[in-house]
Amino acid sequence: MAIIQIGKKFKPYIIAEMSGNHNGSLNNAIKIVRAAADAGVSAIKLQTYTADTMTIKTSKKGFVVNSKNSIWKGYSLYNLYKKAHTPWSWHKKIFKEAKKLGLQYFSTPFDPSAIKFLKQFNLPIYKVASFENTDIRLIKLLAKTRKPLIISLGLATIGQIEEAVNIARKNGCKRIILLKCTSDYPAKSKDTNLNAIEFLKKKFKCEVGLSDHTKGIGVAIAAIAKGATVIEKHFTFDKRIKSVDSSFSLDTNEMKQLVIEANAAWEAEGRVEFFKSQSEKKNLIFRRSVYIVKNIKKGEKFTSKNLKCIRPGFGVNTKFYEKILNNRSQKNYQFGTPFRENDLKRLKIK
Repeated sequence: MAIIQIGKKFKPYIIAEMSGNHNGSLNNAIKIVRAAADAGVSAIKLQTYTADTMTIKTSKKGFVVNSKNSIWKGYSLYNLYKKAHTPWSWHKKIFKEAKKLGLQYFSTPFDPSAIKFLKQFNLPIYKVASFENTDIRLIKLLAKTRKPLIISLGLATIGQIEEAVNIARKNGCKRIILLKCTSDYPAKSKDTNLNAIEFLKKKFKCEVGLSDHTKGIGVAIAAIAKGATVIEKHFTFDKRIKSVDSSFSLDTNEMKQLVIEANAAWEAEGRVEFFKSQSEKKNLIFRRSVYIVKNIKKGEKFTSKNLKCIRPGFGVNTKFYEKILNNRSQKNYQFGTPFRENDLKRLKIK
């Protein structure tokens, strides 16, 4: 596969994100690849996960989307990821079609098993999703592949961005591309704050782009004007086919227009701010955290069988996971319980 060319001296690198727009049909997935090539994008991107690698099958409180304005309201996390995931058995056929059409292709792995699976395809680059940008374990493993790394920054504070970038570089990643992102679906243009692009470029000395969840192409064009060298948009060949992502995806004609206009747009204005909007804060629950996945009695050891790093994000950060393992429980725990700060204090873990 050709070397990925990203930078101000190259045309904007436009990524068509398939996500769940295939709606469970391999035929639809192939149609999306063909439509992406027709639209003139630079690359097609998949997401590599299963419902079981993302969360556990339960409808307990916290495991069901109940945000009033969410397009996924009422879904359990498990059923949402089961509906949206791209079967791993499809990857080879999808990548083969992209290669035949001259499209670059890669994926977002969401856990170590996905990284292991994707290695067979010798992908030119990997991406870290917004909700995974604080999963230090995942970033370390991806950095050790020595491949360039795109990191989406939705929900991240400036301190968390620094931690992710530093961890990636210390573990062998020599090329990082950051994507400014508002993790709301669909996102509002007023929450995008495109002036942050130039700030990020100067602070982290790397290429910066935009993972755009707003409707239409206006914000993406403005991002190019502010210095973005990469644009990622969710994409489908026909928005009349409803899917979990279709409401904020571009269709073929819109993507064609984005490619055309992105190549011509170089200047715009915005604000440099790092905060979570009120509408975005509700999605903090989609972060991965430490959870009890089997009933544990007081005195039992924490092991990889009864403790996992899964979504939602009501537990402690995944960076505490290895410190918790092999400690003995100070109380009884029930399946599906988040491991909290008070639990760390009981174990005297800082």
